[in-house]
Amino acid sequence: MPASARRAPSTRARGSSRGVAERATTTRAASSEKARARDAPTTTHYEFGGPIGALAITVALPLVCYFLAYACNEDGCAEVSKLARGGAFPGFPKHMPLWSVDGAVAAYGWMAFTVVAHAVIPGQKKQGVALPDGTRLTYKLNGFRVLAATAVAGAIGTKAGWFDLASVHDNFLSMLTAMVVLAYALSAYLYASSFAKGKTLAKGGNSGNAAYDFFIGRELNPRILNGAFDLKVFCELTPGLIGWLLLDLGFAAKQYARVGAVSAPMIMVCVFQGAYVIDALWNEPAILTTMDITTDGFGFMLAFGDLVWVPFTYSLQCRYILEHAVELSNAHLVAIFAVQCVGYWVFRGANSQKNLFRTNPNDPRVKHLKTLQTKRGTKLIVSGWWGVCRHVNYLGDWIMAWAWCLPCGFSHLVPYFYVIYFGILLVHRDGRDGEACEEKYGDDWKKYCAIVKYRLIPYIY
Repeated sequence: MPASARRAPSTRARGSSRGVAERATTTRAASSEKARARDAPTTTHYEFGGPIGALAITVALPLVCYFLAYACNEDGCAEVSKLARGGAFPGFPKHMPLWSVDGAVAAYGWMAFTVVAHAVIPGQKKQGVALPDGTRLTYKLNGFRVLAATAVAGAIGTKAGWFDLASVHDNFLSMLTAMVVLAYALSAYLYASSFAKGKTLAKGGNSGNAAYDFFIGRELNPRILNGAFDLKVFCELTPGLIGWLLLDLGFAAKQYARVGAVSAPMIMVCVFQGAYVIDALWNEPAILTTMDITTDGFGFMLAFGDLVWVPFTYSLQCRYILEHAVELSNAHLVAIFAVQCVGYWVFRGANSQKNLFRTNPNDPRVKHLKTLQTKRGTKLIVSGWWGVCRHVNYLGDWIMAWAWCLPCGFSHLVPYFYVIYFGILLVHRDGRDGEACEEKYGDDWKKYCAIVKYRLIPYIY
């Protein structure tokens, strides 16, 4: 996700867009549909280690998801020191099967609900950025309304006894398996359908190597229902992000069912991550300028990231708090809240400043910003939030990641998987953005880097 992250897998679709902020000062006339260049040039530059790396990631990602439950659950949590002395992982809990009918029904029922909700609930129509041929696609955005519909349906279903949200804990692994199967099936469909006539291929997904193109994604904007349903934009935010929040709330419900109360650390993580999901869905139009939508094809990388990786690995902290008693002092809780506030301040401030500059550079809130005029007719912001570092929104994102893990205490390393993985992901994403911007801006990019010297962390990196 992206969120987005949206990379392998997605960076959550969380409003993380291309690192530098720019404003176009020239317009491009849209070419006619007849003259539209559908086929992307053959991909010659590989990412993620090329075909071998793509194949390895395609196999490894589901194994990582299972391993997090295998290595840390209510039967125990792996400790590095004990493993070094020959200790063993706790293994899968016996009451948590890898496959069950209940888990499959819950997972596929959730997907069916979100598909129908996205299709029938009205939404705003927004145009995306110009495609390589100059045309623009129109997207239906109603993720926040689907979230509201989910809340209403959840409240009614719970009151009527149709389902028990706390059951997600016992069905966690079986739901994971069901969604892994769905992600592979969807990726196979996306790959096969991309060979139909009239498809717009992604620049980086037309290598001719099946393993690589299956992973990275061949088609840029796969759509169904006569183009009314954009699969990539739908998956990027709606089922995975809301599903992540439902898993969090399910773990909180299970804790309440067990001990008659919800702990402060559980409440804190649920509130932090819930606010993040709500923020992403409320600002859904921002997803249209992210690399996930504008550049990457829709293949296994994004499909698995959106539908599996985001909900089932990002909910690890709430599952850990449910399965392990975590007690924190009031001072500890206040410190974590401060970390969250700082991260959100940086993240939202940077993204809001960028989006405002793009839409109305004469707004008094951004008119004062210093810019670098480029030869391609755009301006790059070199002051304000975007003068701090090239990916200041990523920095805010990572600070928040710490606030989500710190409520788990310091007894085990496993619940910190997210902040470690996300840091590595952002460094990789920075490299991808840098290569793309160097190709896009040429010498102007070197001038920009000389002004905004740091990539992610001021005075460090």
